[in-house]
Amino acid sequence: MTAPKSYYFDSNATTSVAPEVVQAMLPYLTEQWGNPSSPYRLGKTLVGPIERARESVAALIGADSAEITFTSCGTESINTAITSCLYTQPEKRHIVTTAVEHSATKNCCAALEERGYEVTYLPVNRDGSLDLALFEQSLRADTAVVSIMWANNETGVLFPIAKIAAICRQRGIFIHTDAVQTPGKLKIDVNALGVDLLSLSAHKLHGPKGVGLLYVRKGTPFQALIIGGHQEEGNRGGTENVPYIAAFARAAELARAVTDESKQKLAALRDKLEAEIFAKIPNSTRNGAQSPRLPNTTSIAFAGVEAEALLMLLDQLNIYASSGSACTTGSVAPSHVLTAMGLNAAEARSTIRFSLDYETTEADVAYLMSHLPGVVAELRAAASPRALARALKARSVAVAV
Repeated sequence: MTAPKSYYFDSNATTSVAPEVVQAMLPYLTEQWGNPSSPYRLGKTLVGPIERARESVAALIGADSAEITFTSCGTESINTAITSCLYTQPEKRHIVTTAVEHSATKNCCAALEERGYEVTYLPVNRDGSLDLALFEQSLRADTAVVSIMWANNETGVLFPIAKIAAICRQRGIFIHTDAVQTPGKLKIDVNALGVDLLSLSAHKLHGPKGVGLLYVRKGTPFQALIIGGHQEEGNRGGTENVPYIAAFARAAELARAVTDESKQKLAALRDKLEAEIFAKIPNSTRNGAQSPRLPNTTSIAFAGVEAEALLMLLDQLNIYASSGSACTTGSVAPSHVLTAMGLNAAEARSTIRFSLDYETTEADVAYLMSHLPGVVAELRAAASPRALARALKARSVAVAV
């Protein structure tokens, strides 16, 4: 029996592993399964593939391969970047970040506060933008690192990282950016950006979960977070995950091959989805600036609707979206990103993020829009928790039949 088609609108959470990427992994899961740190041929023959992979991912961001350290994920890369800047400058005890960062940065900074470090969480405007004057005022003589994301994972809003980095350079402060959401959507050139450290994760660009990278500009002091053997030039202990590193390299090649025309088509499809939502569903509002933002992301508040109930009904129709970051799903609190933008709790809890991909088609959007207005209207009509429960149960039974 053929599985029903899925309509996937949650690419900021993760992406499917591309067939080419799976093929790139297979030799290192079968014939070439040795430990690259071993002295014999079964292991030593893996050193070359790792270094070629390093060159591939370095090319994705315009870096030198010697500036790349492979990690297990974006979260590890972010934690390593921030702590390294602190540990290599023990006299500096201050961090600057924003109130809308991914939990990898937000919770890392909160943990460091408990250890006596000071953190400034910069506010954002209602459209999710950052006040550069306020940012510059926040910098201090003891600021060790500025860690600010390039693209917000919930709204897609972009921060002016090149301008932020230029200010940091003038002040002699290290700048790290979480660029996890950008590959294949924006052109990445670390030299043009001017950042000292940058984090990526393979599973956001059709690679597997479980591998990421940390870029550290040459000359930037560095202290490893994971201490172990000599792997990764001593920058990250632990046996290299060769299959996933090879997969990351192939995914990076695919991301580099995405054309400007493809990015424009993706943005146009996202804009079409937004326009149809606003035309067909009253009292729906975009969260965040229309521009600049990622070409694939829209965050919409549907007044009077609980996002979790809406997602449940969409799930029954094989439509997959999210109410925010996958790393905070299950939290009873409203999105910290949306509340930092000035939304109240009800507005934040009524928000759905749709994040498209190059695999998303006009037919997918049409299917979504053939159901979304009716589902929203149904939930708005369910004025009481009991009525809502009946609506959800009825829909569940109908789908089962």
